[in-house]
Amino acid sequence: QEHLVESGGGLVQPGGSLTLSCVAAGFTFSGAAFQWFRQAPGKEREHVATIYSTHTLTDYSASAKGRFTISRDNRKETVYLQMTNLEPEDPAVYSCHRMNSETWGQGTQVTVAS
Repeated sequence: QEHLVESGGGLVQPGGSLTLSCVAAGFTFSGAAFQWFRQAPGKEREHVATIYSTHTLTDYSASAKGRFTISRDNRKETVYLQMTNLEPEDPAVYSCHRMNSETWGQGTQVTVAS
């Protein structure tokens, strides 16, 4: 069975950094593309970043570009989202998604507060 498990969320001050991890299992990791999404209370889920099976090919939302970095480690079957300069607009549940599938993780909470 396919599944994704996120971790790494937490409380950080404005301007701080966090790195989220998404561990995958149950499918061929190296050939898959992955996305990070986030959803804040009362808001629609929004795309944050995508990484394709070719490591150098990535895509970011306007709000993430320049501050967030998506990466992957095929040996560890893990996708990462490095977040820097976190802003008050960034708090949300961040979820990992295998592109072109129904496979989602349970999400990890990111909170930004002084």
